[in-house]
Amino acid sequence: MNSFSNLPQGHPARVYLEENQLIRTLMNDINAIDIGADFETFEAMFAKLSLTEKHFARKENQLFPYLEQYGWTSPSQNMWAFHDDIRAIFKMVRQLITTQEFASLSMTLQNLFQNLEHIMQVEEGRLLPRALEMLQESDWMEMRDGDAEIGWMFETPPPTWPAHTEDEYIHPSQDTTKRKLPFSLENRIDLDVGHMLPEQINWLLKFMPVDITYVDENDIVVFYNRGDKRVFPRSAGIIGREVKFCHPPKSVEQVLMILREFKAGRRDEAEFWINFKGKFIHIRYFAIRDDVGAYKGVIEVSQDVTHIRSLEGQQRLLDWE
Repeated sequence: MNSFSNLPQGHPARVYLEENQLIRTLMNDINAIDIGADFETFEAMFAKLSLTEKHFARKENQLFPYLEQYGWTSPSQNMWAFHDDIRAIFKMVRQLITTQEFASLSMTLQNLFQNLEHIMQVEEGRLLPRALEMLQESDWMEMRDGDAEIGWMFETPPPTWPAHTEDEYIHPSQDTTKRKLPFSLENRIDLDVGHMLPEQINWLLKFMPVDITYVDENDIVVFYNRGDKRVFPRSAGIIGREVKFCHPPKSVEQVLMILREFKAGRRDEAEFWINFKGKFIHIRYFAIRDDVGAYKGVIEVSQDVTHIRSLEGQQRLLDWE
């Protein structure tokens, strides 16, 4: 383990290194026996060594994709090919085990061991040290969950990492566990994070304590939320209407300028605050863009912040009576 000895038990990088120790132990044990005289023992040891496939599969499907996100693509392009070369040697060994050609089997095993030792040295000398520098702790936590689905070389799974008991509090920002959902996905809308029923989305927007109006990329009003508690009254008649007809003449030019700047990509936000009927109103416009940056409309968010502006000090306990 050497320089990696400070890694916590169960950390994916530490597990890779512990598996390397197991691989070396198995190779030494196989070298120490007479295959012809103790063939059953050899077969059992080789079956354990063949679980190196899980080691490779975790790297290919777990570690490499995270490295790609940070721009390091050579492991996916080069080390994966070396995995396949080793897989081919494993296949040759299995064929020779079937035919019990012991002389060829011994030579092929030495070739296999040399290749395994080489790739472990690359892992320990370059791949894992650089991965530990590049990846965030949250990346390793997410990776640990996926590693469990592929499995490890060990008969007993590595310790859970981060270690916690079932009833221990975990801050939501640190909870990366992918759980079996306690609800059906039928009729639910898949969001970036989470799955909601249409009526749940409607309730969420209806009870959100801010006014939201959504204007699409064609300047058409497609949505507004809430009812009689809105800062600025709205009616269903504005749905499908051009936004320039939904503002008083004195402010429409500013609205159109915001839309022009948003569409051109020069701005993403505009902010105003006004006194309105004895209340202090905060108004913001946000450009909506898709994953490739294409303009998809604008949302107007208005909020009565009169009470918020009056707050002082702290209140950490409920004052319900």
